[in-house]
Amino acid sequence: MSEESKILPDRAHSPPLTSPGVSRYPHPIIAREGWPFVAGSIAVAILVHWLAGMWWALPLWLVAVFVLQFFRDPPRAVPPEPQAVLSPADGRIVTVERARDPYLERDALKMSVFMNVFNVHSNRSPVDGEVREAWYHKGRFFNAALSKSSLENERAALWIRTPAGADVTCVQIAGLIARRILCYARSGQRLARGERYGFIRFGSRVDVYLPSGARPVAAVGDKVFATESVLAILP
Repeated sequence: MSEESKILPDRAHSPPLTSPGVSRYPHPIIAREGWPFVAGSIAVAILVHWLAGMWWALPLWLVAVFVLQFFRDPPRAVPPEPQAVLSPADGRIVTVERARDPYLERDALKMSVFMNVFNVHSNRSPVDGEVREAWYHKGRFFNAALSKSSLENERAALWIRTPAGADVTCVQIAGLIARRILCYARSGQRLARGERYGFIRFGSRVDVYLPSGARPVAAVGDKVFATESVLAILP
């Protein structure tokens, strides 16, 4: 891959939340990425309510409620199993298959989680490990539920190596509506299971490529929750 594709450009991420990493992200229940949207939608609703009355403002209050629920970011409990691969996102499993990992060029177990606009969109590390590399690719904006979105949509990928030496590739993929991928992790940074490392606005998908010997636990159609749901067990 080109050198340019190995670096996440400024438009695809924000500066690190704190030093040394994202583990110190404060949990105000509403993700910080949504604060401007929540404040703006509520302010407009209040203004119209004040100037024109409740009935004119009602659609704007509904929009404000939708924005508020979209950016919710509840804390999550981490399962104790050290070999468990945790879901990096809330949503439904849309893919469990043997596939080629396009980033590490290996045979892998691929598992994909599709997030609709009513899911929590905060993304969390599926395993403990060190980020060995990060990539960003420009792309298109197909429906993230489609398999072709894995290779054709705009995306950001992390290669994480666990303390036991297992390689895990975690890919944030933009969707039909999602036009903003935020990834805060950097090469050389250590992530803990369940540690918050990114966010995608509005509706998207996360692919996880695991060693071919990994045993899937979740199945297509299962509803999963970031950190709390186990996708697979590492060999």
